[in-house]
Amino acid sequence: MKVSIAADHAGFGFKELIKSNLLKKGFEVIDHGTFSAESVDYPDFIKLAAIDVSQRVSDAGIGVCGSGIGVSIVANKFKGVRAALVFNKEMAVLSRKHNKSNFLALGERFLNHEEILEIVDIWLNTEFEGGRHERRVDKIENL
Repeated sequence: MKVSIAADHAGFGFKELIKSNLLKKGFEVIDHGTFSAESVDYPDFIKLAAIDVSQRVSDAGIGVCGSGIGVSIVANKFKGVRAALVFNKEMAVLSRKHNKSNFLALGERFLNHEEILEIVDIWLNTEFEGGRHERRVDKIENL
């Protein structure tokens, strides 16, 4: 599986942690930055990961900023991207099972290292349930 990741300065540390963990697990990772903790504007980086997901260059995207809110707003601007802002394992499962999310938005200020790695792992390994949820996802795609 190929995953595109990006972050702003507030999410840089977690992006690096996530990237390292994904590479250890055999994922292919496209890192769109930022590449330091120097202050940057999150849309400049998140949009690159979202474009990868929109154009199917990547199977999934992950973005990290301070709250995760900006990540989710930017990523959801792109056709075919269903970004979910997730703060716990249950949200990770439901965003995939019910909403077929393909972009994970995370807030570094609200999670610790252990939680973020668990959430990413659960999110990447949860399949879309389909069924009654398929109709709703189709409606979203046609908006």
